[in-house]
Amino acid sequence: MLYFAYGSNLNHFQMKKRCRDSKFLEKIELKNFRLTFRSIYRAADIEPKKNFIVQGALFNISKTDEKKLDLYEDFPKLYKKHYFFYNKKKVMTYVMVKKTPFMFPKERYLNTIKQGYKDCELDYDFLKKALIN
Repeated sequence: MLYFAYGSNLNHFQMKKRCRDSKFLEKIELKNFRLTFRSIYRAADIEPKKNFIVQGALFNISKTDEKKLDLYEDFPKLYKKHYFFYNKKKVMTYVMVKKTPFMFPKERYLNTIKQGYKDCELDYDFLKKALIN
């Protein structure tokens, strides 16, 4: 199954730890969505927003990996699954159920995401824009 990561799961070390079978495929852009941070966890979320782009990574994951991610993402309580098509293939990602106001992420969490941006060769400006909100 194809999985789109846009937060801390961009970090290759963390993703491998969580999802043993996962394989990074490529960096991709999700159009008409924007990255933000919210909830008491100050975690990454995406929301529909015209003329915005979320940079992220496409991973191939197993059913076992998906179950582990479901637990980690507190599915279906904190995050729900969102599906979209990329190159005619169905892709799964997670979006927060409750759209609370912006909350600046904790430093440790943000550093994990920054490393993920390096790992996936993403444009750090996209992350900076999300932090300005």
